Amino acid sequence: MERVRLTAGRVQTFTCPKGKRQAFLRDSEVPSLALRVTANGSRAYVFERKLNRHTIQMTIGSPANWTIEDARARARELASLVDRGVDPRTELEKQRQEAEAARVRRQAAEVCALEVWHAYCHSRRAVWGERHYLDHLRMAAPGGEPRKKGEGVTQPGPLYALLNQPLARLTPEAVEAWAARNAHRPTQARLGLRLLKAFLNWCRAQASYGAVLPAENPAHSRKARETLGTPKAKDDCLQREQLAPWFEKVRQQHPTVAAYLQALLLTGARSGELLELTWDDVDFQWRTLTIRDKVEGERTIPLTPYVARLLAALPRRNQWVFASDRTDAPINRPSHAMERVCRLAGIPHVTLHGLRRSFGTLSEWVEAPVGVVAQLMGHRPSATAERHYRARPIDLLRKWHTGIEGWILEQAGIEQPPAEANPAKLRVVR
Repeated sequence: MERVRLTAGRVQTFTCPKGKRQAFLRDSEVPSLALRVTANGSRAYVFERKLNRHTIQMTIGSPANWTIEDARARARELASLVDRGVDPRTELEKQRQEAEAARVRRQAAEVCALEVWHAYCHSRRAVWGERHYLDHLRMAAPGGEPRKKGEGVTQPGPLYALLNQPLARLTPEAVEAWAARNAHRPTQARLGLRLLKAFLNWCRAQASYGAVLPAENPAHSRKARETLGTPKAKDDCLQREQLAPWFEKVRQQHPTVAAYLQALLLTGARSGELLELTWDDVDFQWRTLTIRDKVEGERTIPLTPYVARLLAALPRRNQWVFASDRTDAPINRPSHAMERVCRLAGIPHVTLHGLRRSFGTLSEWVEAPVGVVAQLMGHRPSATAERHYRARPIDLLRKWHTGIEGWILEQAGIEQPPAEANPAKLRVVR
C-alpha cells in the first residue's frame, strides 16, 4: 500500500482514476490518515484502522474545512482510542448523545415553569375531578381579568409569580421565599404547596425535566411547611337546637339556593357532588340519587321524601338540577348565602362542608349504624367487615336515611311529607 506525505499540492491535484468509484491517497506521516476522492470529485480526509480484525473507516472532514495538520491530529486521537480497544464510532455516538442530553437539559432549564404547569394539567385532566382541575388553573392564573361580580380585575393566583420563571429556578430557597410572601393566606398557600409538590414529582418523572431539578422535591421543604403552619381541624356543625332557626331562614332564600342548602344537609353529600347533579341522576320512580363520587366513582343513595319534594319543585332550565337562571350551568357555590342564613338565624357560621359534617353528627341522634352513614356520605369503608361483609341494599339505606331526615325535620318543626311514587308528576310545569 503506497504512502506519501500529504501536502497541500498533492491534496489539491489528486484525482480518482477513471473506472473507479473512489481512490485513496494515504499519508506516510500518520498511517491511519488518508485522502479519499470519489469519481464525482468529492474530497474528504478519512481515518482507517483495524480493530478486532475488522476495518474501521470514519470520515474526518473536507479539506476545505480541515488543514492537513488538524486532520493528522484528529487521526492520532482516533488511533489512540483504537489502541485502547475502543471503537471510535461508539465513542463518537456516546459524545453525540451526551451533547444532545446537555442541549435538552439547557432547554428544559430555560423553559418557563408556567408552561410546564399547563402541560401537566393537560396530561392529568382525564384522571382529575373538575374541581381539582379548576383549582390548578386558579392557582396559576395571571390575573388581570374583569371580575364577574363587582368592579376591578382579578388578582394573580398564589402560584403565578413562583411559576412564571425558568423551571430550573424552582429551588427549595425559592419555594421557602414564596411561602414567606404568602403566609398571610395560609389556607390557600398550603393548598398551593400541595399542588406544587405533586407537580414537581411529575416533572422529576419526565426525562426532559427531571435532570434540571434538585434530587429532593423543592416543595418538600420543612421550612416552607413551618412558615405556613398546620391547618386546624374544623368543627363547624349545626346543633339540634339550631335546626329550627336555620331552616326558617334558609327557606326564605332564592328557591334554587334554598333547595341546594337543605339537600346538602339532608343527604350529607359533598358540596361539589351535589352541584354536579343532573336530572338524569334523579330517579323519582325508584326514589334514588346517583352521585358522582370522588372516592368510588359514583354512589347511589335513597331519594328521601322531603328532598324529593325539594327537587320536584325546581324548574328544569337545563340538564342541571340546581341550575343557574342566568347561564347554562349549575349555580355557583352559595357560600355567601350560607353565611347570610347563619347571620340571620343568629347562629355561628357554618360552612357548606359543615352541613356535611352536620349530617354525620346529627345521624347519631337516631342511632344510625356508622357503616350506613359512611355509605350514604361516600366515605371509604373503615374496617374489614365493612369492605368485605356488608352489602346493604338501597331499601336498607332508605330505612335509615328516611329516619335521619325525619328526625332533623322534626327538630326544625317541619312535617316530613309521605313517600310518593313519583313526586315529579304532582307538580305543574309552566
